[in-house]
Amino acid sequence: MSKRKVIIIGAGPCGLSAAIECEKAGFDVTVIERGNIVHALYRYPTHQQFFSTSEKLAIGDIPFYSTERKPKRNEALVYYRKVVEEYGLTIEAYEEVTKIDRLGIHDFKVTSVKQNGLTMERDAHAVIVATGYYDSPNYMHIPGEDQKHVFHYFHEAHPFYNQKVAVIGGKNSAIDAALELEKAGAEVSVYCRYDNYSSSIKPWILPDFESLVKQGKIMMHFETEIHEIGEDTISVSDVTGTKRNDRADFVFAMTGYHPDHSFIRSMGVEVDMETGRPVFNSESMETNVDGIYIAGVIAAGNNANEIFIENGRHHGGLIASHLGAQFHD
Repeated sequence: MSKRKVIIIGAGPCGLSAAIECEKAGFDVTVIERGNIVHALYRYPTHQQFFSTSEKLAIGDIPFYSTERKPKRNEALVYYRKVVEEYGLTIEAYEEVTKIDRLGIHDFKVTSVKQNGLTMERDAHAVIVATGYYDSPNYMHIPGEDQKHVFHYFHEAHPFYNQKVAVIGGKNSAIDAALELEKAGAEVSVYCRYDNYSSSIKPWILPDFESLVKQGKIMMHFETEIHEIGEDTISVSDVTGTKRNDRADFVFAMTGYHPDHSFIRSMGVEVDMETGRPVFNSESMETNVDGIYIAGVIAAGNNANEIFIENGRHHGGLIASHLGAQFHD
């Protein structure tokens, strides 16, 4: 009897973990990823340090050794590449899933498009969606946000040496970007709509940031609202409602990210409109559509701080157990 086929959409750590667990359970697994493996982690800032320890980022019972207790981006990229090699996972990189048709009970046709435009069709008995949320930034919907000097991702600070840079946001991504930009010689101003720092900021970086603010090396503006981004200015108002135009050669709108619900809705998966959380069984990760599962942060809906690699990596085991019971001969 041929192996039952499972297709996983997304080759992030949670998708890779699900692939490993399903292969251990005897399934034939293909992972389809529109970038390359752990593409979201690749898009992190070059010197990004994780909140979690290396032990909590490990998958597939393969130890993650790091030079520090909390590893950095480059170490994670090396680790997950080695995991894929160790297990010999089948990864179809630079291929985007465009459609999933349910033909019957545990019978799906998955349509995807390769980078060269070639359309692929694959059969599957089950589909696991592990697409994350990092590809969908939260836009401010203000004039000028779509200009080429406005970014929603921060990768490297060097190009902004000796430039006036505005960072919008008050959480980890904004603080990390501001620190790297200041280190590279940018003139940095941070704009936050709240009256204080977020409690989610990594505790080991906040003292350094506050020290730079006290020294006047980073300008911190709380309780501010951005109304418009010009060619070299941003229009800002403070808590009194007073508006002003501040100079900004470049703008980093680090306003967070959200899951793209349109894709899973197209499969028939129900999504709660208020929370953005797909309907699923927390014991099996199966959605309201039999045979379609979710893994990773997509299960958290709009609250991306609820699920991380360290807890999302366990979803694969739940899915594999449920699939194994369904197809037990």
